[in-house]
Amino acid sequence: MNPAMEDPPGSRLSTFAAAWVIARRDFVAVLFSRTFFFFLLGPLFPVAIGVLAGSVTARVEESADLPIVGVAMTQPDAAAMIAAREGLARRLDGELPVFKVIARVRPGEPLDPVAIMASHKTNVAAVLSGTPDAPVLTGPRGQIREWRGTIAMIAAQARTGTLEPWPAVQLKTTASSEARERKGRRATAQSAQTLLFLLTMMLAGMVLSNLVEEKGNKIIEVLAAAIPMDAVFFGKLFAMLGVSLVGISTWALAAGAFVLFAGSTGLDLPSPAVGWPMLIVLGVAYFAMAYLLLGSVFLAIGSLATTVREVQTLSMPVTMMQLMVFFLASFAMTQPGRPIEILAMVLPFSSPFAMLARAAQDPALWPHAAALAWQGLCLLVLVRAGAALFRKRVMKSGAQGPSRRGRKSPKRVATNGGPTLR
Repeated sequence: MNPAMEDPPGSRLSTFAAAWVIARRDFVAVLFSRTFFFFLLGPLFPVAIGVLAGSVTARVEESADLPIVGVAMTQPDAAAMIAAREGLARRLDGELPVFKVIARVRPGEPLDPVAIMASHKTNVAAVLSGTPDAPVLTGPRGQIREWRGTIAMIAAQARTGTLEPWPAVQLKTTASSEARERKGRRATAQSAQTLLFLLTMMLAGMVLSNLVEEKGNKIIEVLAAAIPMDAVFFGKLFAMLGVSLVGISTWALAAGAFVLFAGSTGLDLPSPAVGWPMLIVLGVAYFAMAYLLLGSVFLAIGSLATTVREVQTLSMPVTMMQLMVFFLASFAMTQPGRPIEILAMVLPFSSPFAMLARAAQDPALWPHAAALAWQGLCLLVLVRAGAALFRKRVMKSGAQGPSRRGRKSPKRVATNGGPTLR
């Protein structure tokens, strides 16, 4: 700022200018701190655990393979059943249980399938005995009931001995159907809601820890004496929002690099109603509003708390409330045009989630302008209420903080980057 354009001595910064000073101060302090690097690495641990868990699950599924049915029949009947199974498996898209001969039975020889299944070392799900004309399937009730039709089809084919020619089916595809498109967009909306909720809950806590730390070393009281408390709250909110956006951008770049390296995301989400570019823009806007709204509540909680234990006790109800708000928005997503959806769009804390889901399902854009304006108004009210609560509970007496009376206002020193406070 040009020194010639400084405010007269004794005057105070405007709310906007003071908020900008606080936001710049906190943003630079957090961004260039050593803990910010570990903050960026934080999400890598759950992602790594998820990848390892997925790999282990895939190995387990591969080792399980298809269920095995042990065949205990005479040699000709067993060969006929296995040949019929192989021939049908080549024609059917669905997977058939694997047949494996576990006992050679002579004609007229008594057979106990239960004993064979219990004593056999092979991991078989059921035992097939009898003949193709009268097959007997022994095993757990649910499993054998599920396979009854499949075994009957294979046995009927084994009796004929040859596969009859099947007529060729012509396939005519369509681009999409209304029901399929609606279901796909709902999946996209649910994914966007979940991502927005996780990012908001993971990052909003930084606002609370920042305010409690500055309350402990009395910095917040010095700031409150120099500039309006509303400006302090706004500055801290937008500083932490900027830090969060830097972190999200870094994670997005890392995810993009991984996708380019891997060649596939593993996700196949249908295109949203407003298109992917607009959904991303709205997602950033609604993340900012959800973050600022929840952060304003955390700032108010920080004005009441003096220790970390009090912060944890007071923030737990807010966290549970936000979880209920997410459930409300998720349910409202499945009820378009109903009163429950309107309620979710009007409530300030659920509005970002409900409106982001609406963007994935409805191409209209004007409701989003109205929703963002409404959320901004609610944010203004919450910040002013939190600042008033802070002034009332913390700055009211010397026992909790120095009195305003007799305190000299800090001097402002002009620098090239703008006014700073001493």
